Amino acid sequence: MTTAGPAPPLAGASAEPGSFRDPDSTVFYADGAVYRALSEDGLADFELLAQSKLFTRETEAGRLVPTELVEGEAAGPRAGRCAGLLRHELIPFVSYPYEWPFGMQRDAALLQLDLVSAALDEDLMLKDSSSYNVQWRGSQPVFVDIGSFEKLRDGEPWIGYRQFCMLFLYPLMLQAYKGLAPHAWLRGSIDGISPGEMRTVMSFRDRFRKGVTPHVMLHARLERSHGEPGKEAKSELRKAGFKKEIIKANVTKLHKLITRLDWSPAAGVWTEYEGKNTYEDAEAEKKAQFIREVANSRDWGLAWDLGCNEGRYSRIAAEGARHLVAVDADQGPVEHLYRSLKEEGNTKITTLTMNLTDPSPGLGWRGLERKPLADRGAPDLTLCLALIHHVSIAGNVPVREYLDWLASLGTSLIIEFPEREDPMVKTLLGAKREGLHTDYETEFFERALGEAFEVERRERVSDTRLLFFARPKGSPAPA
Repeated sequence: MTTAGPAPPLAGASAEPGSFRDPDSTVFYADGAVYRALSEDGLADFELLAQSKLFTRETEAGRLVPTELVEGEAAGPRAGRCAGLLRHELIPFVSYPYEWPFGMQRDAALLQLDLVSAALDEDLMLKDSSSYNVQWRGSQPVFVDIGSFEKLRDGEPWIGYRQFCMLFLYPLMLQAYKGLAPHAWLRGSIDGISPGEMRTVMSFRDRFRKGVTPHVMLHARLERSHGEPGKEAKSELRKAGFKKEIIKANVTKLHKLITRLDWSPAAGVWTEYEGKNTYEDAEAEKKAQFIREVANSRDWGLAWDLGCNEGRYSRIAAEGARHLVAVDADQGPVEHLYRSLKEEGNTKITTLTMNLTDPSPGLGWRGLERKPLADRGAPDLTLCLALIHHVSIAGNVPVREYLDWLASLGTSLIIEFPEREDPMVKTLLGAKREGLHTDYETEFFERALGEAFEVERRERVSDTRLLFFARPKGSPAPA
């Protein structure tokens, strides 16, 4: 840890809207860096953490965000004085639990439990268990809320247990035991799934599954009888001799339970896409070469692959980008992609599951705690391959409206247009009434694309598919 550094210029600092809930720690941005202002109590807790083996070990392992104590002036948390200032390494792209496939949810939960266990060994504790405290470097989970660590208080229970259940355990159980994806529920409630709500979802037979009786049924019953634990309950637990060994035993059991929870995507049209697509091998290679040439034509910062499927072209585009976010509405192929990236130790591609015709909105207090997709960092390069027919025909988004949204990102674009004669397009149109989607025509698409972007390159990659590379209007042509 660096204990001092040059005083950073913090003029024009902007607060992180989702950081107001912790009275001892406020996150803000300045000069392209992320900082955390600490109260006196917050600084004391950080100094304990910084002296621990946990801090050095987990930072070096990449599981804790690199952090240093620096000199500088900043507004303190709430109405207090800033007693200390931290600077964190910037995470390449912020994502949220309602965008993670199952494997990411599980690995984030295991990281949280590992850190609770390691903290207990050094008489520290995490003051909360929010899944939003975990971010990603590609397939690697990183705990970013350094302000969550505090000195362990004798006799207190694990105050983050309820939150851990609501934001980690219950979403995982829902998918592993019931086959229900938790994303819509998590997007609908920033606090997660309550014990009472989870109990109503579980059947009589479900209570015999691992962990359901103690962590769902009993939890819901106790909460219904006594409400959330308050100061009086904590006092009683302290008198009863509540020790950290009890917390550690509970954490160990939860770790074993979550490790056993599993979900495997059903084999469907998208998870088998590579073997069922309409491209011949030579055509697929032609498409791949087009993308590779554009990706390597310059150093791209952030890239998006919208409709990534199992990530074949994400990997190619990532060759020329510092970081790539691969997004697909179908959780199945995203889960497969995440597992393969994790096995490789890939820290360059982050996988998300999201319906692009209904993307993540702003959520939380004043709709600012969790940001919409585009507000978290607009891409320099965006891939939209074999996607427009799903957005415009299946999703009923007009072609021009879709292109205008892409143009609003200020991104360069690789976009594929499957023509009306394409088998996939015929399938989608066959389910619609005759005469709809008259804007889905090659001539109209090319005209609308030219109005929204500077088209640099056009290439036919199959009998029914065209591929385009386009730059934002007014941007300089590459040298």
